[in-house]
Amino acid sequence: MRKPTKSMNPRKGFLIVSAIWVIACVIGAVPFLISGTFDNFIDAFFEASSGFTTTGATVISDIESCPKPILFWRCLTHWLGGMGIVVFFAALIPMWGIRGQIAAYAETPGPSKGKLTSKFAETARNLYGIYILITLVLVIILKILQMSWFDAVTTAFSTMATGGFANTNDNAGCFSVPVKVVLVFFMYLAGINFNLFYRAGKQGPKVIIKDQEVRFYTAIMLTGGLLIFACNFWHKTDYNAGMTMLDSIFNVVSINTTTGFTIGDYDSWLTFSRMVLFTFFFIGGCASSTGGGIKVSRIMICLKLVKRSFSMRLHPNRVGKITMNNVGIDTDTAIRATGFVFIYIVTILVGTLLISMNDLGFMTSFSCAASCLGNIGPGFSLIGPCYNYGVLSGFSKLVCSFLMIAGRLELYTLFVLFSPYYWNPNKSK
Repeated sequence: MRKPTKSMNPRKGFLIVSAIWVIACVIGAVPFLISGTFDNFIDAFFEASSGFTTTGATVISDIESCPKPILFWRCLTHWLGGMGIVVFFAALIPMWGIRGQIAAYAETPGPSKGKLTSKFAETARNLYGIYILITLVLVIILKILQMSWFDAVTTAFSTMATGGFANTNDNAGCFSVPVKVVLVFFMYLAGINFNLFYRAGKQGPKVIIKDQEVRFYTAIMLTGGLLIFACNFWHKTDYNAGMTMLDSIFNVVSINTTTGFTIGDYDSWLTFSRMVLFTFFFIGGCASSTGGGIKVSRIMICLKLVKRSFSMRLHPNRVGKITMNNVGIDTDTAIRATGFVFIYIVTILVGTLLISMNDLGFMTSFSCAASCLGNIGPGFSLIGPCYNYGVLSGFSKLVCSFLMIAGRLELYTLFVLFSPYYWNPNKSK
């Protein structure tokens, strides 16, 4: 077996990972073209990018008319991209002379990415073992709930990858109540740091329960779901309380975990409910989960920084320390987290500006950029849960594809390639 080369470094890792993801999306577009699902490359590339990045946005207007192999391929791209394409092949990468830890860091540069074992290839196998196990459990449960094997497998793929592709035009609206309840739970699991599942197997479930990020992640979704339920039920007295609660919680969990499954038309909700839901477009799942978005850990770090700023205003001589799970957050980590949030917002604004060239309205353009960068899928207005992205021009679809890939690689990995310092490291500041 060939020994890993020592020449691999983060700069090469960024280029290799970015290239692999773009190539994967190009190859993933081929089945759509061969099958005749699309008659042009841009639409096929958009659908493949949406699949691998687990975004779940689609330009197919009649999903139920697609042949089963294409429906399976759409959901399979979700599942392959959920834990990361590069991490999936981490066990083989050393054979190619690439250090897996560097490549995986470039693919998922989250705040808590790290090795669970001494060898990253072993870490990748452990994480994928957990990923496969939970997926299989979900498949079996869905089958028990009277789903066909095909629908059970494809739905499990989309759920555990936090993707959102479904086999029907109504998305998750046609699922039975028990299935919806099960999907809420497994979407919630998919949004949790997978490293915690590994540690829980050795140290018990208390590792997950005591994790501050998981607690905050759970609290904000429960709060959002209850606020939406209270608003919708209060103003719509003809609603069934149980179904209103389920619809509220389901859509909040789906959006916050960036899965993108939808029940009904949330765009028809009252303004307050829609605005509460829209805030979850900017949060996302936990670090090292299959969810996209800013990530809960970064939101927590930023909130802790704001809290410390208020404290220092009142007590200038006080030394405020930022911690996460009783572990101090160093300055570099805090800077990276706040820098990421700033770049994330700027990218959404630039994406909105480019997409607005379609002249489809502000909310369509803004939610389109936010949804694609956050790998969510549905948006508001003309790309809401009852519509699709087919309304966009070819140029806007390419912009959205770029945003989806950039969001999946958490911005830095892709954007650093456009920096003059990447191509000329000796360039002066």
